[in-house]
Amino acid sequence: MSMLFLGVSTGLIGAIATNIDITPFQIGLFLAIQNVGFMIAVSISGALADSVEKTRILLVGSLILALSFFTFYLTESLWLNMFIMMMIGVGVGTYEGVTDAMLIDMHEKRQSLHINVNHFFVTFGAILITVYLIFLEMNWRISLVQSVVIVLILAAVFAVSRLTKKPGPEEDYIQRIRILTKDKVLGALFLAAALAVGVEGGCIGILTTYLMDLRDFDQTTSKVGLVVFLVGIALGRIVIGYFGQDKNISRYILGSFGFASIAYLILFFLGLGRWTYISIFVAGFSISAILPMIITLVGQIYPQMAGTAIGSIKVAIPIGGIMIPFTMSLMTSQTSLQWALLIFPLALFVAFVVLYFAFRELPETGERAG
Repeated sequence: MSMLFLGVSTGLIGAIATNIDITPFQIGLFLAIQNVGFMIAVSISGALADSVEKTRILLVGSLILALSFFTFYLTESLWLNMFIMMMIGVGVGTYEGVTDAMLIDMHEKRQSLHINVNHFFVTFGAILITVYLIFLEMNWRISLVQSVVIVLILAAVFAVSRLTKKPGPEEDYIQRIRILTKDKVLGALFLAAALAVGVEGGCIGILTTYLMDLRDFDQTTSKVGLVVFLVGIALGRIVIGYFGQDKNISRYILGSFGFASIAYLILFFLGLGRWTYISIFVAGFSISAILPMIITLVGQIYPQMAGTAIGSIKVAIPIGGIMIPFTMSLMTSQTSLQWALLIFPLALFVAFVVLYFAFRELPETGERAG
């Protein structure tokens, strides 16, 4: 449930921008500062998760998020609301930094399934806030107050919950970071995660424009295409998570990148007519489970410091979310939208090649002593 609010927060500004009458420039500022808060929180909370009770960290994150939701745009002060948006990023970054490590502690088997389901709720939250605030035209302030109530209920659950205490890492935080920065496999996974997240976010941002400008879709049918893409991501996380095997997860990751690079090349460079919706769904499905599987693999490689390792990998989320769309924007200004779209299959292919060589250093099980 906590990851649902990561999706809600991700889609929040886009959903209510017209209601609060903010400019595109201000939207960019809000999204950037939210990512700053997210980056800080995900790395700190992930590191703390190895030595501090995880439910206590989630309790603090929930209280920060509830207060931020309640106070957002109570006044029209840009700087105050930017600070509040950063704290929203801190709140959801805390969820992101702790929940997957907590799932790895709680479930010795089918870890990939549980993490995929966890990230399913991110996509579901993004869909939910869009439908709730735009298509149903609900009052955005009421919806945020309702969110506050639910987050406070989560905080109460975290306050009374206890997890079985597992041995923490022997190394201090600085030593853990040194170990992680020397690991070439972890570096390759960081790059791959950034590219996967960037492609997913960039495709969400450009898909309707691509369909209307280059494939003659209209306003309605292009939006249907975006919904199909999000459904493909959501369904893919459930299906791949269910059928995937934890012991072969590095092969699933590699295969997903290879398949996705072909799927995105077909989507953006072949005119498929009425079959375009199928291509959109396949593209969303192909990339859906990559990030959850990377997170699972990192937890397997470093089981004793899963929080720190996963938190470090998740710093790639906002980096990728900026890197790929920005590169695509530069390419569009220099060439055309059609050629700029090459960044998507190319990024996925680069990740495939990098991981192909990096995974040679892993044992057959895909695991390494933490």
